[in-house]
Amino acid sequence: MNFMNKKLKTQNIIYKATEFSDLRDVLNNSVKLYPNNNAFVIKNNDNQNVTYSNITYKKFQEDINCLGTALINLGLKGKRISIIGKNRYEWAVSYLAIINGVGIAVPLDKGLPEQEIESSLNRSSADAVIFDKSYSDIMKKFQNMNSTTAKYFICMDDISISSFNSFYNLISKGKELLNTGNTDFLNAEINPEEMKILLFTSGTTSLSKAVMLSHKNICSNIYAMQRFIKLYDTDVNMAFLPFHHTFGSTGLLLFLANGVTNVFCDGLRHIQKNLKEYKVSIFVCVPLLLEAMYKQIQKEIDKTGKIGIVEKGLKISSNLLKFGIDIRRKLFKEIIDNLGGNLRFIVSGAASIDKKVAEGFNAFGITTIQGYGLTETSPVLIAENKYCIRYGSVGFPLSNVEIKIYEPNEDGIGEIIARGPNVMLGYYNNEDATKDVLIDGWFHTGDLGYIDDDGYIFITGRKKNVIVLKNGKNIYPEELEILINNLAYVSESMVFGLPKDDDLLLSAKIVYNKDYIDEIYPDISENKKDKNHH
Repeated sequence: MNFMNKKLKTQNIIYKATEFSDLRDVLNNSVKLYPNNNAFVIKNNDNQNVTYSNITYKKFQEDINCLGTALINLGLKGKRISIIGKNRYEWAVSYLAIINGVGIAVPLDKGLPEQEIESSLNRSSADAVIFDKSYSDIMKKFQNMNSTTAKYFICMDDISISSFNSFYNLISKGKELLNTGNTDFLNAEINPEEMKILLFTSGTTSLSKAVMLSHKNICSNIYAMQRFIKLYDTDVNMAFLPFHHTFGSTGLLLFLANGVTNVFCDGLRHIQKNLKEYKVSIFVCVPLLLEAMYKQIQKEIDKTGKIGIVEKGLKISSNLLKFGIDIRRKLFKEIIDNLGGNLRFIVSGAASIDKKVAEGFNAFGITTIQGYGLTETSPVLIAENKYCIRYGSVGFPLSNVEIKIYEPNEDGIGEIIARGPNVMLGYYNNEDATKDVLIDGWFHTGDLGYIDDDGYIFITGRKKNVIVLKNGKNIYPEELEILINNLAYVSESMVFGLPKDDDLLLSAKIVYNKDYIDEIYPDISENKKDKNHH
């Protein structure tokens, strides 16, 4: 195998962390250390009266134990149970109850159309499905037609469909069983090496692969991330990324391992309000959202005419930082207050972030880092921390992960391959696909990148997405998309090769930012506003 032999460094600061054998140990440890910390804060909207429920770590574990006991009593021991719905407390309880003693969890994308939900249930041989009420019509149809392998339909909400099991009725039943001495769930053995999570990769169900993950996979990733980033039991995390993605679910487990309080977003339009409402200190999101937030900050600065003041503040704070004096959060208090006042830490993942945006947030005193990984790697392989940031890079490998560049070209760019305890068991019922990506113990990511002289890793694009022009030039569309998306009037873009004669014409499709266009060019016709150009 042809490898880039450049030696990778590890990050300077490595925090202490506890290694856990399984996810039940993670939860037990948190309950022992932070029993009365709020694991979740739930907003209740009742006839426009807003109230909040605080769920302590102790209460969270009790609900998991009750549900797990009831699910085993239903006959679901060792079975596959799907979960579908938006991020919510009941999703988290279901997930941990299933994997910590009942069976195998099969999280499903909440955006799947009906036929793909049906296909996913059948492909995974799910015996039960736990869902929120927005799926009740679909589930009723599946139940009536007997079109899936699922025999039990469990609704997270109280609705009047008698053929559904009620989530909270099961909690009550489990409590009764526990009180009479039932220990089937509490004493259930967990093999950390076995598949306990079955996750479909993105894409249509017919093409998507089902990734098999174990407790060991997830626990190793939690341990490694704890060594890279510092979390406090006073932190508040807004659980924004969907739990059916490993970035969302493993991230939640990482925060739960550290006594963090978790809250839920009311929707994209309410992010700023929610940041302030819950005094959020940690926000994990995707680059597109972070870039939109940064554009909004810049827009507000322009509106108030404080560009000169901000630029002067940035120069002063930058010079003082060279002497170890950090006054960023004082200088830019107004900007931070607009983001809730408590935001200290942002993690961006899923795609590369524009380095100007990351640099901008860090300059304001909000530590902003990014990581890189895949569903198949539970998910994080590479990450930054506040001591090791090189803009444009995704950082260094986690402490228990090995990274190499496979078959690099003359520029040092090749496929990123990885080895570590977080790499999946394989693809479910797909030995050929597993053999394609797991070769001699190394997982082939399909992503291209390079390592600089200091060991920082840079992602340049997808192996399959590279545009090769007739002159032999390799174009990595993701790099150009970042530059285009940085333009104030652009919301999204896609760079691609358009066939022309016997070559490819480098092209871009652009979705304009309608609000920006309306404000800057109020007299432009609607036809021109809505038009996309190549």
